[in-house]
Amino acid sequence: MWSGAALHPLSAFLGDWFAAGVPGIDALNHEATRRGLQTGGGAPLRFVLPCAAHTASGAPGYERQAFEHGEICTRPDNPHDLFNALIWLAFPQAKAMLNRRHHEVLQRSGDTQRRGSLRDFLTQFDECGVIVAGMPDDMIAAMRAHRWSEVFVARRAELQRVSFVLFGHGSHDALRQPFIGLCGKALFLDVTNVTNLTLSALDVALAHRIASVDFSCSPRQLLQPLPLLGIPGATPDNEHPDYYANRQQFRPPRTMSAGSSPDSR
Repeated sequence: MWSGAALHPLSAFLGDWFAAGVPGIDALNHEATRRGLQTGGGAPLRFVLPCAAHTASGAPGYERQAFEHGEICTRPDNPHDLFNALIWLAFPQAKAMLNRRHHEVLQRSGDTQRRGSLRDFLTQFDECGVIVAGMPDDMIAAMRAHRWSEVFVARRAELQRVSFVLFGHGSHDALRQPFIGLCGKALFLDVTNVTNLTLSALDVALAHRIASVDFSCSPRQLLQPLPLLGIPGATPDNEHPDYYANRQQFRPPRTMSAGSSPDSR
């Protein structure tokens, strides 16, 4: 079983939870109860062991169980589920809003087989989202154009005024064994000053952003691919400018074929 030792730098903000070893479900529930945390429907948050009733209908059943009963299925000895629980504790308002929006779509469509564009966005961000707060618009444009060296080399000093916070629990799990090409999905938040930005303030801002996303949203328009190991501090290797010349990891933008639209790239 993974011991939680040597968390990746992008997961370091969760490190206090591992001071006494890997936290168990009782410790997670104690903290959720102490803080009065709730899921998207207002039910008290509880981490529970999975059972057949929870897993029979897959993701829709998971979201409904969370919304209606406050139960977050958490498999024992499973780092992926543990990181999900820790992100609930770190970003309770944002996670509750994700759950609420999932439930809205399920109630509105009644179709549990197709996720649709909003649930695609919610799922992708939940699994591999990266909060990017305080990035100037022109730098966002450069990142969207995959001008990686401009962002991470030429303007690296400016990134000291930008906050990168890994939200996606799937990405936290993947970073236990990072590899070249590991990619997250960046969501940009307009924050004027990140110097004293707390997790709780970031949680509130993120929850508001998720609440504002329209049902007809396009995940490709909202979420920007971001190679995780390119984030300053993610690896000592990226201190060298040549690191960003590796096209296996820092890919150029896709070119559009005839008859395609920008959203299909």
